[in-house]
Amino acid sequence: MSKANLLDRRQVVSTLLAGRKDVVAIGGLGASTNDITAVGDHPRNFYLWGGMGGAAMIGLGLALAQPRLPVLVITGDGEMLMGMGSLATIGLQKPPNLSIVVLDNECYGETGGQISHTSATADLVGVAKACGIANACAISTMAEVETFAKAVHEVSVGPRFANVKIANANLDRILPSRDGTYIVNRIRGDLGFQPI
Repeated sequence: MSKANLLDRRQVVSTLLAGRKDVVAIGGLGASTNDITAVGDHPRNFYLWGGMGGAAMIGLGLALAQPRLPVLVITGDGEMLMGMGSLATIGLQKPPNLSIVVLDNECYGETGGQISHTSATADLVGVAKACGIANACAISTMAEVETFAKAVHEVSVGPRFANVKIANANLDRILPSRDGTYIVNRIRGDLGFQPI
């Protein structure tokens, strides 16, 4: 794919969260959390700070605990490479309400922009399929993003995995609260549970 045709990360995330209804959105380390916040803070946003590699597993836990709710993990290629083992567990558990989107700019944005393995030999869609996630695809157009966004609301046909090639843009950071207790208690309250 030509670098000129790569998708805008904020437009992708905005499209994924448009008309979100009951969706619980989990942002991975760094830029994907900023992208989710740029769309608008929401009581069902769960932001990770310093938990690199954990977004997909937190999504799995929420999907299993809340099987009637759509759970959407939005993370980057660096974090997904670090947590590839989570795809094996997700493929084994097969939560039908879980969707994972990797924003793949082919670099490690949080550590200086070094080229990531997805720019060469690593095929995250292939890994997801090999781990048992049959509904795994590469996305390269906004029309495909829109189709995937609609599927996120279907809680009976997952898990789903999408690797979205995005432009490597240095965007303003739009930071949500970094208070972990506040974030946890807010989402617990919105889901009908007592604060911890």
